Amino acid sequence: MPEGPEIKQLADTLKAALEGKQVSRVFFAFEHLQAFRSKLQNRTITAISSRSKAILTQFDNGLTLYSHNQLYGRWVVLPQGEYPDSSRSLRLAIHTKDTMALLYSASEIELLQTAELNRHPYLKNLGPELLDEAIRPEDIIARFNEPRFHRRQLMGLLQDQHFIAGMGNYLCCEALHISHIHPTKRLADLSPSQRQKLAKNCLKLSRQSYQTGGITNQLKRAEALRKQGLDFEDYRFLVYRRAGLPCYQCGAEIIKGKYAGKMGYICPVCQPDT
Repeated sequence: MPEGPEIKQLADTLKAALEGKQVSRVFFAFEHLQAFRSKLQNRTITAISSRSKAILTQFDNGLTLYSHNQLYGRWVVLPQGEYPDSSRSLRLAIHTKDTMALLYSASEIELLQTAELNRHPYLKNLGPELLDEAIRPEDIIARFNEPRFHRRQLMGLLQDQHFIAGMGNYLCCEALHISHIHPTKRLADLSPSQRQKLAKNCLKLSRQSYQTGGITNQLKRAEALRKQGLDFEDYRFLVYRRAGLPCYQCGAEIIKGKYAGKMGYICPVCQPDT
């Protein structure tokens, strides 16, 4: 599933293509949304943003289109009329005079009153947004220090959008690795300095991934590996999807395992479970 950085990058793409433009027509695949077609036609898109893993498209009539890609959803932005050759199911299409934004395979699409967004079941329960420019390291550290979260294993907790918003599997694995913390540890098991370090690394890696198109590896190392001819997927990560390869820090073999019910990757030397 795309994580916070990928969703924010996608929102940026949609914003560049659609924001400030008038909608010529809208297509909805779902019957319960058909009544909104006329309400969105000839309206202007005033803002597009992301919240955790959801995208919010606001219109000048007080409505906001909420979409969550889940695992299979995919947005495509193309010149008007140039439909792709795709076997996916088209669920939503926003047309302007010269552009169309097509959402395939997503199942979670809603029209909401903009003034009531914070009442939405998903949005109202989100934790601090790692990619919100207003969020400071101190805000994330404070979240990590709240006792109510201290009993859950970190592999599950860090991916819980109610705790902090924007992290998924790869960011979780990478942040735990550079913090030298095993994924089965709990916040209760960490010292205050370890919690602070992990909080800062969650924020740092999320923002680095957004700024670099998905790189969580050390940037100078990633660039050197790129120049050696490695593909993007082979130089972007520290441990994620690198099972059987040597840890960049200590040389031990990266292993793949299941932690708190989720698949993950660790260095057993840098991240001991004791």
